[in-house]
Amino acid sequence: MKWPSIIQRYCSRPPATVKWQGIIERYRSRLPVTESTPVISLSEGNTPLIHAPRFAKAIGLEADVYFKYEALNPTCSFKDRGMTLAVSKAKERGAQVVVCASTGNTSAAAAAYAARAGILSAVILPNGKIAMGKLAQAMIYGAKVLAIEGNFDEALRLVRELGSQPGVEIVNSINPVRIEGQKTAAFEICDFLGEAPHFHFLPVGNAGNITAYWRGYQEYFNDKITTRTPKMFGYQAAGSAPIVENRIIEKPETVATAIRIGNPASWEGAKSAIAQSQGQIDKVTDEEILEGYRLIAQSEGIFAEPASAASAAGIMKAHREGKIPAGSIITATLTGHGLKDPDAAIRVSPNGVTVVPSNLESILKALKL
Repeated sequence: MKWPSIIQRYCSRPPATVKWQGIIERYRSRLPVTESTPVISLSEGNTPLIHAPRFAKAIGLEADVYFKYEALNPTCSFKDRGMTLAVSKAKERGAQVVVCASTGNTSAAAAAYAARAGILSAVILPNGKIAMGKLAQAMIYGAKVLAIEGNFDEALRLVRELGSQPGVEIVNSINPVRIEGQKTAAFEICDFLGEAPHFHFLPVGNAGNITAYWRGYQEYFNDKITTRTPKMFGYQAAGSAPIVENRIIEKPETVATAIRIGNPASWEGAKSAIAQSQGQIDKVTDEEILEGYRLIAQSEGIFAEPASAASAAGIMKAHREGKIPAGSIITATLTGHGLKDPDAAIRVSPNGVTVVPSNLESILKALKL
């Protein structure tokens, strides 16, 4: 091939896209980092905002619904946004070990980013209360996993005590830089839509995420990047709804294990986000959560863990109550991947496995073709 032909072919290609380097590099000016901060990143962020017209139609909602699918972060949950920043700052401060209490997703993220940073991670979690997909992640990343005979709130109490030891850095959302990292999801939503939504729906467990999103939306609004802020609608599971009921739940119970928390660390932050945005905090039953879980999978092909579906269930409930005006732009966070808890999917799937003889006639009969 002659050189002019090679040059012509090369020059006719579309320009290469800018390399995504993670949320710290993308939003550096809005995050508490300096030139001396070692960036510990797995290229987290830049997750899809998926338009969901079939979901909206299925529930009779005349609005534009978008799901922020955080399952496509490196460890398959939103926790990576806060963890890249928390572990980067821990490394900067010379921490020898990072520690967290977890219902699963935090442990996976902490262990992965600690491995990336070359430091030890320790996870304290409730024995027998963690989805196996999440526990497997923490273990394969090399974390020291300690299971206690107690719930998440007791695990967090022990982590707070551990945090007083030299060389130990807590990476739960009580660490303020976690919230700073998680606010970047709100930036991405506004960057994609060109404006803030009218409503944002989230599951609420430890309440760090609703606090973080509200901070992100406020920053863009205050800097005149957007012209409005959304109403924040947070949803807790009915058996684990301390903020809704305004009391600590000693023994929270729900199928949505990621939000099975009876005393949220960011309780006050969530209340402020709800009040300032003129939103609401409410609860949905396990049955409503599982209905949303199945519907987003079967109407849109989106597989999220059960806790994520609290946001979908929240949209469905708010619509039934007449709280969403027609024509609204709605965003909702799906916090983690369905493969985090595959057993839940198998339990509630409407279709089991049908065993048939290995011939075409039997297959056609089973498919009713």
